[in-house]
Amino acid sequence: MLYFNCDYTEGCHPNILRRLEETNMMQTIGYGEDEICASAREKIRAACGREDIDVHFLVGGTQTNATVIAALLRSHQGALCAETGHINVHESGAVEASGHKVLALPATPDGKIDAAQVERAVLAQKNDVAFEHIVQPKLVYISQPTENGGLYSKAELTALHEVCAAHGLFLYVDGARLGYGLAAPSNDVTLADLCRLTDVFYIGGTKVGALFGEAVVFVNRKAGEDFRYHMKQRGGMLAKGRLLGIQFDELFTDGLYMKISKKAVEQALRIAAVCEQAGFPLLAKSPTNQQFVVFPDGALEELGKEYVYSYWTRVDETHSAVRLCTSWATKDENVEALCGKIRALGKAFS
Repeated sequence: MLYFNCDYTEGCHPNILRRLEETNMMQTIGYGEDEICASAREKIRAACGREDIDVHFLVGGTQTNATVIAALLRSHQGALCAETGHINVHESGAVEASGHKVLALPATPDGKIDAAQVERAVLAQKNDVAFEHIVQPKLVYISQPTENGGLYSKAELTALHEVCAAHGLFLYVDGARLGYGLAAPSNDVTLADLCRLTDVFYIGGTKVGALFGEAVVFVNRKAGEDFRYHMKQRGGMLAKGRLLGIQFDELFTDGLYMKISKKAVEQALRIAAVCEQAGFPLLAKSPTNQQFVVFPDGALEELGKEYVYSYWTRVDETHSAVRLCTSWATKDENVEALCGKIRALGKAFS
């Protein structure tokens, strides 16, 4: 079976594996305060074009989201996000388990929310006669890319930033697949833009070449005060912190993070083009490594004999949408084999 259902089934980039082996017996200060983590932080600051940001390393995305949101919110406050957002549907209620309500908003087909929705939600609570009985929106959570493969443009991100600033909200960007978003042909948002337009975001490693790990970037340093205490409370302070530092030190050496992200996006767009040529439409256009394709149920049964994909949603009585994912490690021959299968299914089910 060939897996096209997620972007973290493989291990890590060979450069990281080699570096982990080379440093296996190294003795360093623990908990992320070693010289390797320091080097990784400096490389991330250089990539962002900012020296005045704080960088913290955590192990995984759910842990990162729950820890960041818990650190930013008081007990009566909640996080606005798309109804399809990861913290709302895919984290077993991790944010709510820490005592903060997720306030879901209707999303576009590609998984986005906009500034007008945020403002309406804030004003609805603020202007309600019973406002003290209603959870106060204090943070806006978005993913770049979204769960449905959408990308926020610089204009959309700017509008969200402005409405958050106007109403005293934090803007937080989940970057689990950030590399694939940055590498998308239609993307116009840079790391420098994220530093200018958000309070905090994270650079995903688990899905983008690392064995595990996410790099949290606090632009709003006041909001990030005492964040290491929150990391410790939630099991996020890795004793052998250098294992995280090594991975990001490699990913941000010689542009590796962007190189491997770009290749994954190119592979995904190849698959999307073949699907459309074969008569299988896309549920929503995605410029990233995730593609959402509508197949007849019979075609999916045939596809499932050789390939593993993620079921996404029922489209009608005889068609379903599935997610096909590429990653930094997806091989050309595997993409070509999948494309050949899709072409054959197109002829069989036309």
